[in-house]
Amino acid sequence: MLISAGQPPSCSGLRLRNRTGVNEKANISALAALAHPGRMAVFRLLARRTPDTLSAGELTEALELKPSTLSVYLGILTRAGLIQQSRRGRSLHYSIDLALTGSLIEYLVNDCCRGRPELLATLLSQGQPDQALGQKQIFNVLFVCTGNSTRSIFAEAILRAEGGERFRAFSAGTQPRKDLKPLAAEVLRARGHDVSLFYPKSIEVFYELSAPRMDFVFTVCDRAANEECPPLLGQPVTAHWGMSDPGKTEGSDAERALAFKQSYTTMERRLKAFISLPLPSLSRISLQRELDDIGQMLEATKAI
Repeated sequence: MLISAGQPPSCSGLRLRNRTGVNEKANISALAALAHPGRMAVFRLLARRTPDTLSAGELTEALELKPSTLSVYLGILTRAGLIQQSRRGRSLHYSIDLALTGSLIEYLVNDCCRGRPELLATLLSQGQPDQALGQKQIFNVLFVCTGNSTRSIFAEAILRAEGGERFRAFSAGTQPRKDLKPLAAEVLRARGHDVSLFYPKSIEVFYELSAPRMDFVFTVCDRAANEECPPLLGQPVTAHWGMSDPGKTEGSDAERALAFKQSYTTMERRLKAFISLPLPSLSRISLQRELDDIGQMLEATKAI
């Protein structure tokens, strides 16, 4: 039997299809769409912000791309089935198509790799309770924002106070400010925290070999989540809990002070939900869903 160049023989003459029912050409097109640094940057940013959606304007600003260039990238990724768009008011928002992306991964696992366990040890463990988390008595949690002067500091302070002996809380900034914002310090004092314990610091300190290994890393502002930082050692569970910046609130002194109080209250609600999770019994996939749901909790808007 003659076989044309570049074409592998098919099993019993059957047309080659993967186990998800998506044909070979579609999968190769999806892989080709990712085989470009610009398009991969768009895809990775949307992955970091999942389950959020991002507008074209946000993507342009975060990735410093020309609108015309971004439009080409989005078109290719959309046609490849890797991302999807939805309309919010007058603007289009984009997100990863988790189902189709999952099908592509399944294709690589089951078809290309034939499910070889030595290649897939990490993936195969995702559906099981996380043994590392199940065996831990204390969990290290890092909260990251840009300036590390309000939201991430609130999170660190709250988890220190509410987490008991189960959690050790840390915070850092990708571009840390020199000091806490005065209104943030006022809220911390009013809630009974020792303000002297909290100060802005760079996330770089957590990449040092002597730094504690994190079990969880949460970004609490969109700008920090948009930055492509190297992964921390230890493969921590990550999630994005984006919150609006109270420091950008306009209005009277009372209105600005209220914004900081509301930010604290929102973070407190999210962390109480996090603390209540049965961490040892959750699989990595189930835990990720729970953390994503917490990140979607609405921000406090009522007077406090």
